[in-house]
Amino acid sequence: MVGLFYFGTVWFLSSKIKRFLLYLWKWIEIMGIFRTMICAAALAVLSGCIKEAPTGADLKVGDSLPDFTVQMADGTVVSDEDLKGSVSFVMFFHTSCPDCQQTLPGVQRVYDEYASNSVRFALVSREEGKDEIEAYWNEAGYNMPYSPQETRDVYNLFAATRIPRVFICDKDGIIRYMYTDDPVPSYDDLKNSIDSLIR
Repeated sequence: MVGLFYFGTVWFLSSKIKRFLLYLWKWIEIMGIFRTMICAAALAVLSGCIKEAPTGADLKVGDSLPDFTVQMADGTVVSDEDLKGSVSFVMFFHTSCPDCQQTLPGVQRVYDEYASNSVRFALVSREEGKDEIEAYWNEAGYNMPYSPQETRDVYNLFAATRIPRVFICDKDGIIRYMYTDDPVPSYDDLKNSIDSLIR
């Protein structure tokens, strides 16, 4: 009798354990499916962000400068109309951008050489304020005129993605040379482009 009770108890407990394990397994399966759904949703969101079409113009060589007006750090105002009549150099940058950091020394060199030769320079930041730029300019010893822009509004009149963006224009405001980060323009690239327009 005792033996029968023992085996009955073992069978009862075994069935309870089996049922518990079955429920546990189903719960693990459900959680696994739930986790897969979360991951899939997250990937879908991230993919949507990555594939989101950039907004902004896509100016190319041969295009005219867009209508724009910016206030420079010294308080002067520069517009596309102001640049016409001279060879002009417009650059979009951000001081934390490694390619911009690589380009700016060459820009300073051509500025030193050509600013007094009727070439107009306007460096315009993309989403960067005056304090950050001024600190970077002081540290690097730059004196190029720049316009701090904390939004992309002006930048988007010229381009949608990528900095640096350099536009070198003739006296009619037509873009004759354009440089981005692929490849980053050298001092010689910038100098030769300007030379071809001021001759």
